[in-house]
Amino acid sequence: MNKADENSKIDLEALRRKDKHAFAQLVNQNSDNIYRLGMKMLGNPQDAEDILQETFIKAFDNIDRFEGRSKVSTWLYRIAVNEALMLLRKRKDNLTEIDAELETKNGDLLPRQIVDWCCLPEKELVSNESRKRINAAIQTLSDANRAAFLLRDVEGLSTKETADVLDISESAVKVRLMRARLQLREELTNFFADKMVRESL
Repeated sequence: MNKADENSKIDLEALRRKDKHAFAQLVNQNSDNIYRLGMKMLGNPQDAEDILQETFIKAFDNIDRFEGRSKVSTWLYRIAVNEALMLLRKRKDNLTEIDAELETKNGDLLPRQIVDWCCLPEKELVSNESRKRINAAIQTLSDANRAAFLLRDVEGLSTKETADVLDISESAVKVRLMRARLQLREELTNFFADKMVRESL
């Protein structure tokens, strides 16, 4: 193990002793990811800051109960997602949950329309306009589906890690991911279809 690896390794025993240096290292290594997740879940910098703060306060208060069966980062994601979902539940009176799925006669769930925009040039997918539209589309997902999508497809957690964070089965994660991806495809269809038309003019 080289020096950089040693410096990046979290000392779990030190954390359980509430060692401030070890905890500062934990914050430094994970705060960007937790803040980014908060932004994607809540769409508001102040709320994301609140989630970041609450996550590490609760982590510090409860680290002695962490059993080590998952990575510390996975445990932090679970705290952050729970905090975000609690905040979203408080807002529910003012929000309408969007579910764009249509049910066929056979009981299959499908998006209302699908246009194949998979082959757009990469520069279109990462443009500021596209990023804003994608982020807006993510906000239309239900809280549960958004959490699964962000953890699995944005943060890059495995299906098992995502299931651990959300405290659900891996099959439930896959169902939520399917629904999220279908809804996002529908939400973004018109936007990318218009871009494809503009690009061809």
